[in-house]
Amino acid sequence: MSDDIKHECGITIVRLKKPLGYYRETYGTVLWGLKKLYLLMEKQRNRGQDGAGIAVLQQGMPTGTQYFHRLREAGPSCLDRLWRQVHDDLAVTLRARADGASDEDWLKRHYPWLGEIYLGHLRYGTHGANGLDNCHPYVRPSNWPSRYLSVAGNFNLTNTPQLFDMLLTLGQHPTGEADTATVMEKIGHFLDVANEAIVRKLTGERTLGSEMARKVADELDIGRILAKAARYWDGGYFMCGMVGHGVAFALRDPNGIRPGFWYEDDEVVATASERVALVTCFNAKPEQVKEVTPGCALLIDHRGVAREVEVLPQKERRSCTFERIYFSRGNDADIYRERKALGKELVPALMRTIDQDLEHTVISYIPNTAESAYYGLLEGLEGWLAEWREREVMRHVQAGTLSRENLRQLLNVRPWQEKAALKDAKLRTFISGEDDRGEMISHAYDVTRGILRSGLDNLVVIDDSIVRGTTLRSSILRMLARLEPRRIVVLSSAPQVRYPDCYGIDMSELGKFVAFEAAVSLLRERGREKVLDETYHACIAEEAKREPDPVNHVKRVYAPFNDDEISDRISELVRPKDTEWQGDVKIVFQTVAGLRWAIPHHTGDWYFTGDYPTPGGFRVTNRAFINYMERRRGRAYEAKG
Repeated sequence: MSDDIKHECGITIVRLKKPLGYYRETYGTVLWGLKKLYLLMEKQRNRGQDGAGIAVLQQGMPTGTQYFHRLREAGPSCLDRLWRQVHDDLAVTLRARADGASDEDWLKRHYPWLGEIYLGHLRYGTHGANGLDNCHPYVRPSNWPSRYLSVAGNFNLTNTPQLFDMLLTLGQHPTGEADTATVMEKIGHFLDVANEAIVRKLTGERTLGSEMARKVADELDIGRILAKAARYWDGGYFMCGMVGHGVAFALRDPNGIRPGFWYEDDEVVATASERVALVTCFNAKPEQVKEVTPGCALLIDHRGVAREVEVLPQKERRSCTFERIYFSRGNDADIYRERKALGKELVPALMRTIDQDLEHTVISYIPNTAESAYYGLLEGLEGWLAEWREREVMRHVQAGTLSRENLRQLLNVRPWQEKAALKDAKLRTFISGEDDRGEMISHAYDVTRGILRSGLDNLVVIDDSIVRGTTLRSSILRMLARLEPRRIVVLSSAPQVRYPDCYGIDMSELGKFVAFEAAVSLLRERGREKVLDETYHACIAEEAKREPDPVNHVKRVYAPFNDDEISDRISELVRPKDTEWQGDVKIVFQTVAGLRWAIPHHTGDWYFTGDYPTPGGFRVTNRAFINYMERRRGRAYEAKG
């Protein structure tokens, strides 16, 4: 994605099933679990650059000693700094023992990052500040281990203010309205209630001390607690947590919007936001890694026994397609195949756009995340060429004109592939002020000069998605124009992004979407501004209802135009204006039908269709339009952290 869109967080649990000494004997290190946590977080580094955090739960610690530890870092290089601290703490701990011995019991008592249950999180801030206080895991301390709660997640809830008010009605005094804190307090409330009920019963039975703690741990029903806490949540989420007596859990939303996976063998239970992270880390086969069932929680009890339980009734599956198009790592086999299929599906539109003139067309990709789609595009072109050659051979045969020279020419036609553009990863624009920021951005990409014939050849680049179009306008097209092609064609493997997201991706301001900008431009050009006013009043009326209907009034803005009209106007909007280059720009988008063909098992396409999986999605998109008309900046959902 050439636009800078922040997105999904990454999350992982590592729960050891054997005593720590087992890992020393088997793998030569008592830190095996900690190293697995490190690998899982590194393999999901793409999912978080704003913050990182870990929490470690140590079971069986002596009374009066700390058993839960947390470390968080925020800002650039947060993950590197976090693991440097973990490593430095180990060195300091080992130096503190005079005899140099480091058996697991001693090390566990003195080194905070050695335990049985590990929770890791990588954060991309979709809203709120990016300081340390916004980094996961969050903690709700208690003197009772069975009430000590830590939560981290990849999610966004659309109704956080309403959930906050529910906490107030329970008599709580929450100190923030961030969705993570609100979720944790909601779970914590029902965790307290369940504990109190069990304690009352055991007190009546004259059960005291450690025996009471053991029985509370045995009787706590975490699945039921999560079901009560999540009853009114509206949003997309995959969240993980730990309770101090040794329980870990991973909960996924009923529509399966956010991804979540788990793996188990006789040594470990682990979760992650991406399948490939678990496959790589544990050298597992893809089929050994399971999805957390939507609406279910993976519960790992205090003895290390894992099972899935239904927390909320499963709803229509609407897993996010942007995960497949862009956000997840492309070395997952299924995602790789899907991205190639997206590229292949663009072949007919490309051939129409270049008038089937492959001889004068250079094909490339930008950015690197579009490489898989690029390979699919090339495969599709080879298939198109095979059919074309067959037709041409038959035509020559029927006409009696097939010569060795003709055949050689037909066989020599190939897609012209070049690395025409690349991103300069070292270039940073933060050193510039607002006045010259555009100039700095224009140099963020560079070109391979001399590969095109000036004014004669087309240049085609495939991108995985186009959201705002700002990078196209200010950088990519301006840079590609230096090659002086006859025409620049930008292929988007995703359809036009028309509607906001409210489930964890930072895309909620309608005015920033180039497709929306194009539709508004066409309405005004054709004297149909009243559509904007009608849509505005419809959104206002809908929002005023006590129970708004699940209807997307913003669809009215796009209704007067077909996809090609919107694409043509986008092409005009993003074309560099202050350049001597006189060539043509054409933006070609994937169709929704093509998206569904390429990614048949993930139908969360509300970005493109406006068909949301939860009521909150419709509320957010209508509110986003109200904000646009009233010239209000900021996100259309109200969560703050």
